[in-house]
Amino acid sequence: MKISVFALLAAATTQAATTRNLMYLYDTGSDQSRFHDLKHLPPKDVTAGVTHVITAFAKSDIFNNATSADYAPFKPLSEIRALFDSDAKVCMAIGGFGDTDGFSAGAASEASRKLFAKNVANVTDTLGYDCVDVDWEYPGGNGNDYKQNPNEGKVSEIETYPLLLQEIKTALGDKELSIAVPGREGDMIAYTMDTVPDIVATVDFVNVMAYDLMNRRDNVTNHHTSVAGSLASVNAYIGRGVPADKLNLGFAFYAKNFTTMPNMTCITPTGCPTVLLEDSEGKDTNISGVATGGSPFFDDVSFSDKTFLNAFNNSQADTDLGGQWFWDASNPTYWTYDTPEFIAKKFTDIVKAKKLGGVFAWSMTLDSHDWSHMKALQAGVKTL
Repeated sequence: MKISVFALLAAATTQAATTRNLMYLYDTGSDQSRFHDLKHLPPKDVTAGVTHVITAFAKSDIFNNATSADYAPFKPLSEIRALFDSDAKVCMAIGGFGDTDGFSAGAASEASRKLFAKNVANVTDTLGYDCVDVDWEYPGGNGNDYKQNPNEGKVSEIETYPLLLQEIKTALGDKELSIAVPGREGDMIAYTMDTVPDIVATVDFVNVMAYDLMNRRDNVTNHHTSVAGSLASVNAYIGRGVPADKLNLGFAFYAKNFTTMPNMTCITPTGCPTVLLEDSEGKDTNISGVATGGSPFFDDVSFSDKTFLNAFNNSQADTDLGGQWFWDASNPTYWTYDTPEFIAKKFTDIVKAKKLGGVFAWSMTLDSHDWSHMKALQAGVKTL
């Protein structure tokens, strides 16, 4: 995921031995403050019940330092803990979208894996973290650098990725280890019938990023986080051998938009041709984007007149695939996002039906305008 702040993960008490409730907390700096609205943090009634808070991100390359890894979260852990229940665990996330080189180097050999894992454990203990989340996007290829570093040069990562996870888990001891994994089946390169048994034997749970299912590498419109698309992501991992109770379904608290071809009329929820969204070097052509349910997009006058509000107020529900969409004819743009109604349907059709271990959302402060998506997620958890 390109944008990160908070994510909530809650597992059903009837479907898991213990309720897990994770949130990612990330400070992107002022350049993305309109997305990551840290000025409007959730009230206690929204964070009540959270069991894990994950600060993001520690860069992967720092853990390859032969001397020591130097990392400090953007906020003291004591201040982070104060936002949540007193027994909530605070975890360190490593990586994030576009951060691949450090993982590749760390996974390469037995010596590099041991060094990486030792540094992860040392930082975890020194700073007082309770757990670790590995967000490598993606082992085996198809990452942000896929044009500069083609997949054929990353084949070895399919085998070394589980070995790196094993070293990290061994170094952490009884502290939890989780991983964030891609929702698009074409990106699940490292999750094979051969590797999955070792991966699931090592990690405590698996967060399926069932969003960004349409991205800038596509050339026709599609929902980025529909019910049907999310179900397909979950089924793909179950089919590869991941136990359902280790899977946590991801929800997105943001909308995506994509410029469609000129002189076209897009009257169907999906399947409309787009312009070129990514150039030959794999770079963003800057004619697709993201908007959120955060306060800046609704309440800040500098953003309130954007086309997002038009899309938000005039969108339609695709009840067949389970996604919200809008096509702006005045500025040919396709919008796709999730709603509280479709969140509820995902609980019924996926989380309950598949007996998943839990859910998570990306990300809480992206919902700071009214917390409606967050409340829908919490309501869904209560039904499990």
